[in-house]
Amino acid sequence: MKTQNMSEKARVGELLRLLDELYPREKCFLDHESPWQLLCATILSAQCTDARVNILTKDLFKKYPTIEAFAEADLKELEEDVKPAGFYRNKALHIRDCARLLIEKYKGEMPSSVEELTALPGVGRKTANVIRCHIFNEPSIVVDTHVKRISRLLGLTDTDDPVKAEFQLMELLPKEHWIRINLQLIDHGRSICISGRPKCAECRLNGLCPGKKL
Repeated sequence: MKTQNMSEKARVGELLRLLDELYPREKCFLDHESPWQLLCATILSAQCTDARVNILTKDLFKKYPTIEAFAEADLKELEEDVKPAGFYRNKALHIRDCARLLIEKYKGEMPSSVEELTALPGVGRKTANVIRCHIFNEPSIVVDTHVKRISRLLGLTDTDDPVKAEFQLMELLPKEHWIRINLQLIDHGRSICISGRPKCAECRLNGLCPGKKL
């Protein structure tokens, strides 16, 4: 990304102001009551909607109320339990192995660094940053499909690579906006900038969006 000139900085500033006005959400989309539950839910959310994951985990967290219960779970049974989330074999294995490693290495506590989190089975930068944002309140940018697509449409990034997009957004956006940009772009992507059928005529960002289709 090129260094932003003053007019571009003003455009980005106005985009952030409008996003704050339109989408004041601060709460994570995934229901959880502990760091472990959020990690588990985030692993399940890959290629699955948050709404479906929240339905699934409502019963899953009752059946397995502790990290120890997940660590001791029968893998085949756990696979059946998480099957509605898709990719259930990999997800069940990653969840069980994460639980075991967290107990063995961290006494069941959640580490906070990107390096420690991404060393856990099935945990990439997106999942690590979800934990850092919503558990430790560490300024981090979560690049999911909404953020990747909409940030490019808005001219905030110029790549489809989520890691490159993360670092471009970190360079461009003020740190105090890092955590909420994910929540805002998810809300925007679900309500207005819908993939394949964007409501550009209704979008209050369209005057600032180079990717608009009117």
